[in-house]
Amino acid sequence: MLQARWGEVTEVLARREGAVEVRVAFASAPELDGPALLYPTLTGPAAPGDRVLVNTTAVQLRLGTGGLHFVMAVERAEALTPAADGHIVKLRYTPLQHTVRTVEEGPDAERLDACPGLAGMPVVTAELHSQVAAIAAGVHAAAPHARVVYLMPDTAALPLPLSRLVPRLKDAGLIARTITCGQAFGGDLEAVSLPSALVAAKVVAGADVVIIAQGPGNAGTGTRLGFSGIAQADWLHSAAALEGTPIAAARISFADPRPRHHGLSHHTLTLLERFTLCPVTLALPQLPPEQADWIGSQIAPLLPKHRIETYDGEPALSLLSRLGLPVTTMGRTVEQERAFFLAAAAAGVAAAARLG
Repeated sequence: MLQARWGEVTEVLARREGAVEVRVAFASAPELDGPALLYPTLTGPAAPGDRVLVNTTAVQLRLGTGGLHFVMAVERAEALTPAADGHIVKLRYTPLQHTVRTVEEGPDAERLDACPGLAGMPVVTAELHSQVAAIAAGVHAAAPHARVVYLMPDTAALPLPLSRLVPRLKDAGLIARTITCGQAFGGDLEAVSLPSALVAAKVVAGADVVIIAQGPGNAGTGTRLGFSGIAQADWLHSAAALEGTPIAAARISFADPRPRHHGLSHHTLTLLERFTLCPVTLALPQLPPEQADWIGSQIAPLLPKHRIETYDGEPALSLLSRLGLPVTTMGRTVEQERAFFLAAAAAGVAAAARLG
C-alpha cells in the first residue's frame, strides 16, 4: 500500500538533469524528515517553503532506494503546462501519466521506417545498472572514438533521472546519448518500443555501440525465474532480429555471499540457457586461474548454443580510475568486486572488437 504525507521543502540539496534532490520536513512525523527526489517534468519545480505531497513508502519500509522519499506533487495555484508536444503517454493509467514526444512521431519517423536494420551494430545487454560504466569504459578503452548510446528499458526504475551514474558518464564522454523506451522516461530520446529504440540509436543518435541495461532497482526474489533481469533475453532477441550483433555481459561475482550468484550468476545462466533462443556472444573476463576454472565449470550448458569469448577488462577499469569515476555494485567497490566489473568491461571490449 502506498504511504504518503504532506511536508515542506526546507532546502535544495542537489540538481541534475531531470531531477532535483530536496530536504523535506514533516510536522506530523519529524522522524521521517530527510531527502526526497523530485522530477520537475512530473511535478513542476519546488523551492524552500513549498508544501509537497511525498511518497514515504520506501523509507518507511526501509527499501534499498538510497534513503529517499519521492515528491508526488507540489501545492501551487497555477496549472502545469506540458513541455513536450507529443501525444504518447508514459506512466499510463497512473496519477503521474504524462505525454512525451517520441522518435516514432517526430521528424525522424520516416528514416526509422526506412532503416532495414542494425547492419551488425554491436548491442551489449546487461542485467544491472552498475554494469553500464564498465561496459562503456571497455568500449572506449579499445575504441576511443566510438559513439556509445545507453538504452534504458522499463524493467526496473522508470525515470532515467533517478540515476546518478548516467550524468557522470555523459560528462566524461563515455556515453553520448540516452534513450528510454516503453514506460521508462527521461532519456535524450523517447521511444515506444525497444526495437524502435534500437533503430533510433543507429539512425537518430548515430550509435556505434548500444548498451541496454536496466535502470537502478533490479528486482530479484531468490527464485529461479523471478528476477526482472530475465528480460535481457528479449533484448538479445531484438538485437538479433534487427541484424545487430548481440553480446551478453556476464554477471560474475566472487564477493556476493549468496551461493546462487557465486561465479557466474544463476541469472546469467538461466536467461542464456533457457530463454535466449538465438546464438549470442557471451563475453568473459581474464581472471585468476582459480576463478577462471570455476567459471569454466559453469558454462558447459551454454557451449552448444552460444559463442564464448574472453577479453582483458583491466584497461577499462584503469580508464574509469583516470576519469575519476568510482563505481560500486550493491555497495561494493571495484576492489571488492573486481571480477564483476572486469566481466562488464569485457563485454564492452567485445563490442569494440566488432567495430573494425
